[in-house]
Amino acid sequence: MPKSPQIESKQQLIEYLASGCKPKSEWKVGTEHEKFGFHRDNQQPLHYDEPGGIKTILEGLMDQFNWQPEYEGDNIIALKRDGCSITLEPGGQLELSGAPLTDVHQTCTETGVHLKEVKAVAEPLGSAFLGMGFHPAARREDISYMPKGRYKVMSAYMPKVGSLGLDMMKRTCTIQANLDFSSEADMVKKFRVSLALQPLATALFANSPFIEGKDNGFVSYRSHIWTDTDADRCGILPFVFEDNMGFERYVDYMLEVPMYFVYRDGQYIDAAGLSFKDFMLGKLSVLPGELPTIKDWEDHLTTAFPEVRLKKYLEMRGADGGPWRRICALPALWVGLLYDQQQLDQAVDWISDWTLAEHQHLRDNVPKYGLNTKFRDGRVRDLALQMLSLSRAGLEKRAIKSSCGKDESIYLEPLQIIADTDVTPAERKLGKYHGVWNRNIEELFNTYAY
Repeated sequence: MPKSPQIESKQQLIEYLASGCKPKSEWKVGTEHEKFGFHRDNQQPLHYDEPGGIKTILEGLMDQFNWQPEYEGDNIIALKRDGCSITLEPGGQLELSGAPLTDVHQTCTETGVHLKEVKAVAEPLGSAFLGMGFHPAARREDISYMPKGRYKVMSAYMPKVGSLGLDMMKRTCTIQANLDFSSEADMVKKFRVSLALQPLATALFANSPFIEGKDNGFVSYRSHIWTDTDADRCGILPFVFEDNMGFERYVDYMLEVPMYFVYRDGQYIDAAGLSFKDFMLGKLSVLPGELPTIKDWEDHLTTAFPEVRLKKYLEMRGADGGPWRRICALPALWVGLLYDQQQLDQAVDWISDWTLAEHQHLRDNVPKYGLNTKFRDGRVRDLALQMLSLSRAGLEKRAIKSSCGKDESIYLEPLQIIADTDVTPAERKLGKYHGVWNRNIEELFNTYAY
C-alpha cells in the first residue's frame, strides 16, 4: 500500500474535502445500516467469540458468500466484496456499508441480498438480527466489546465527556445515506437543508422506545443518546448556517474536535482528548516530532458525530435502525430532496428563515415527541409531509425505473404511511407492547427479526 502523504498545511485538509466535488453525472448514493444480533432461544446479545456468535457469522459469510476478510491481529473484524464492507460496531452491531451506486433501486437490491445472506448464515446457528435504534432489552453489561483497538480507546474516554457515550457505542443502531455534491456552494446548500431537516427524518424513522424491556419515554432514544455523548463532537453545528460556511469552515471545526487515536503499524495509539492542531505542529505528546498524514485526517473525520457529517461526501445520520423497507426509504428520501436542483432550491427557501433556536428546539424535542413535536403554528408531522412531497417530486423527475417499471418514489411509501397515519414505528411497537404483547419484550424479537 502506498504511503499516505504527510500533512504540512491546513490547505491540504481543505483540498481533501474539496476533492469530493464531482459532476452530477457521477453522483452516487451509498447506504449503511446496523443491526443487533441475538440468540433466538433467549434474546441475549451475540458476543464475538462464542458458538453462533459474531466471529462465527463473519466466517460463515466469508465461506458461503465469497466475502474477503480483514483482520486486526488474529481477529476477523471486517469483510469486503464488490465495493461493500461488513464491519463491526463496538457492541457487535453488524454494519453493511454499501457500495456507491447509481440509484436507489440498486442500493435496495444490495441491502436485500445482504440480509438474505446474513439470515442464511445465522439461522442454522440459532442466531438472528433485529433492526431498531436502541437495543430493546439488553443491559449495558450484557454486551461485550468487539476486539478492535479504537473501541478500547473510545470506551475509556467516553465516561469523561458524557453519561451516555457507552450506550451509544453498545446499544444503538442507525441507517445512514451518503450523497455527493458538485461544488463548495452545492455542498453548503445540501448541508444546510439536510441538517435543518434531519429531525424530520428522525421523527419518521423513530424506532427506539424501549430500554431493558420497558417503555423509556422516548420515540427515538437513540437520537436522545447523542445529546449526552460528547458535546465537543455532537450537536447542530450552528456555523453551517453562517455566511462563511464552506470546506475551510468545516476544517476549522474538525481541528477543534479532540482526537481519539492515531493508527500506526496495526496498533491504535491512545490520543484521546489531544489536539490535531498540535499534531500538525509535531507536538502530539504520544508521537513527539511526528506529523500527521492524510490517512490520519481521514480517521479523524470519522470521530465527529453531528447529525450530518462531511467527508468527501455528506452523511445523513439522523435515522434509527429498522426493517429492510425503511433501509431503502432513507436514501430515497434524501436523493429526491438533494439531487434535483429545483427541489433543493425549494428546500433552501423553505428553511431559510428558521432560527438557530428553532433548529435546537427540533433537535431537543423530536427524540421524545417525534411527529407530535410543536413547530411554529403546527407540528413536525406537517413538516414531514412537506418534506415527503418535495422528495417524491424529485424522485419522479429522476424517472429512474426498476425492472418492474416503477420509479424510485416507491421506496417512500413506508414513510408516507407513517406521516399519513401520524404513527411512528416506535408508537406502533408501544401499542403492541402495552396491548397484545402484555409488556413481554420477547414478542418484539419474535415479530421483528429480519
